[in-house]
Amino acid sequence: MKALIFPGQGSQFEGMGKDIYESSDQAKKIFINSNDILGFDITDVMFNGSKDDLKKTDITQPAIFIHSYVCYELGKVRRPDAYAGHSLGEFTALVCSGSLSFEDGLCLVLERARAMSSACSESDSTMAAILGLEDNIVKRICEDFDDIEAANFNCKGQVVISGSTESMPNACEVFKEIGAKAIPLSVGGGFHSKFMEPAKTKLEDAIKSVNFTKPNAPIYQNLDAQDNQDINLIKENLISQLTSPVLWTQTINNMISGGVDLFIECGPGRVLQGLVKKINRKISTESI
Repeated sequence: MKALIFPGQGSQFEGMGKDIYESSDQAKKIFINSNDILGFDITDVMFNGSKDDLKKTDITQPAIFIHSYVCYELGKVRRPDAYAGHSLGEFTALVCSGSLSFEDGLCLVLERARAMSSACSESDSTMAAILGLEDNIVKRICEDFDDIEAANFNCKGQVVISGSTESMPNACEVFKEIGAKAIPLSVGGGFHSKFMEPAKTKLEDAIKSVNFTKPNAPIYQNLDAQDNQDINLIKENLISQLTSPVLWTQTINNMISGGVDLFIECGPGRVLQGLVKKINRKISTESI
């Protein structure tokens, strides 16, 4: 069984998509259509913007979404047995599964990104990668702080935490004292935590205004790592995902238990392939 997986924020790079734009008429049409839908020239930022330009959440998220969708269309991998996306990538997975139109998906991603950017401006929060500890240990230490939460369970020994900028240095020191590496991340705020609560209402209103249909194969969602094709539950999970941890390790393990033995990453970079291999070295991976 094969599954398509789609990356999230952090997979962007300078010049992303330019080579595909210049070599494929089909890709060019998608990029131009994206500019029209968004109402601004995102391709100019993708192709010519600086690293800092591409770090902006309201640019990064639609840029990765567009790039991933183009890779899917050109890759011609149709009707996989399952889909999953890391954070933002969940929206790409829903579009490629036929649950959302490309236009609706892109508009939702832009609304999500802007809502998250706005939430970041309301509180001083950040993230850090904790390496070398079991998930349960990271969770237990986070519980000792009022404003530190586990945000991404990426693979064994790699958990990203979110928290206030005031408490994060202290939390990182605690992790270092027990032998972990604690690496501060250059991000706009504390994603997948209570700091994103202000964004939920805006995203909920946007999601409720859009038509979803049943995906053509199960979507394994970040919120509970379970396979799902129920439209109402999919919507609820997308909204709750903003303030809940990404259960990527659990998602991949559940997909493997469900029979998936080939993961195909669609989008910029190969971050997810690396995570899959760290979760289970025996599983095959490819990229488009």
